[in-house]
Amino acid sequence: MKKVLIIGSGGREYSIGYALKDEAEIFYAPGNGATNEFATNLDIKDYYELRKFAIKNNIDLTIVGPEAPLVDGVVDIFKEKNLTIFGASKKAARLEGSKVYMKNFLKKYNIPTAKYIETDSKEDAYKFIEEMKLPIVVKADGLCAGKGVIIATSKEEAKKTVDEMLSGEAFGEAGKKVIVEEFLDGYELSMFAICDGKKFVLLPAAQDHKRVGDDDTGPNTGGMGAYAPTPLVNDELYEKVKTRIIRPTLNGMQQENAPYEGVLFIGIMVVDNEPIVLEYNVRFGDPECEELMPLIDSSVYDMFYYGAKGELDKIDVKIKDVVAVGVVCASKNYPYSSSEPALITIDEEKLSKLNGHIFYAGVSKKDDKLMATGGRVLVCIGMGEDVKEARDEAYKIVKCVHFDGMKYRKDIAYQAI
Repeated sequence: MKKVLIIGSGGREYSIGYALKDEAEIFYAPGNGATNEFATNLDIKDYYELRKFAIKNNIDLTIVGPEAPLVDGVVDIFKEKNLTIFGASKKAARLEGSKVYMKNFLKKYNIPTAKYIETDSKEDAYKFIEEMKLPIVVKADGLCAGKGVIIATSKEEAKKTVDEMLSGEAFGEAGKKVIVEEFLDGYELSMFAICDGKKFVLLPAAQDHKRVGDDDTGPNTGGMGAYAPTPLVNDELYEKVKTRIIRPTLNGMQQENAPYEGVLFIGIMVVDNEPIVLEYNVRFGDPECEELMPLIDSSVYDMFYYGAKGELDKIDVKIKDVVAVGVVCASKNYPYSSSEPALITIDEEKLSKLNGHIFYAGVSKKDDKLMATGGRVLVCIGMGEDVKEARDEAYKIVKCVHFDGMKYRKDIAYQAI
């Protein structure tokens, strides 16, 4: 049996391992309290030690889940020893690691994006803000775990945000350079392409729900739920994304001497049926990954392996003709502060009759019992013939889950229904 090492610990990594568990023996670094039910969790944090483990244990494929190890260069460290690893190189990971690099890349290769200024000068930012229509988007340059984007509804708020970022008060070093850009009015999509440097496979488009409360109220989070595929995308739009965005991105990265391998996550705003790039991420979205993995109807191992090997033309990725809807169950104080650990109970009998899965994220094990320990605790995935059926199933699964302070949105996939 093949051996796969997955770097990461969240719901995204859980869902990848779950999709691979019948094809390979799985190891996680570090994994979470639920991954060890079908895999081996490793307590190895150092990338060089992890590389030693991969060599010693004949790991066939390593998959990197989160952005931080990619930005740190874990892929380059593994490739130095000719190990097969799926993920972006340190140079390629700048597409997410630096918003400034990303916006300048989009401009250089004529990829559609919002009007913007990138600067570390308060005066320049203020001047640009004065010329803009409201609302105004302000972004920190570096990694902020999905929280470094503020949509200001007044020019005063935009200026105050710039001050807080540039002073280091808001996001430390990550905010020492900012991007101020125009707000695009349309609907947002998450698109994911498996890339091997030259070729790519585009997966079904997903829609994420970032705000903590129903009707898109409250602060932004890492994501409170998602669904895929979305009926808001037709073949024409997929074609535009392939030809105007993904193809020039891969060509541009080759010219930058940083061929793009791994998953390219494109945050897109659709304005009058035209796709405009909001941002790139260099890994799967979380929770979009949790909906996409169950949709794949061919070998998940082959998709990642041949992506890592530069040989995507060897496979045909098949997608099931169904819809997946995921509802995130978060802890009581999310996203404001941490919450007390809480015991999770699952009504297994009810769950067994439903069409879907629970993918675990912020959980640990205590005395062989599953505890909710952080932020986004788990994702309930419902499957169905259409969005409505999948959503109904997802919420039935939510009803099988109990822990103190559990909170979730009641309106996931409302855009499609």
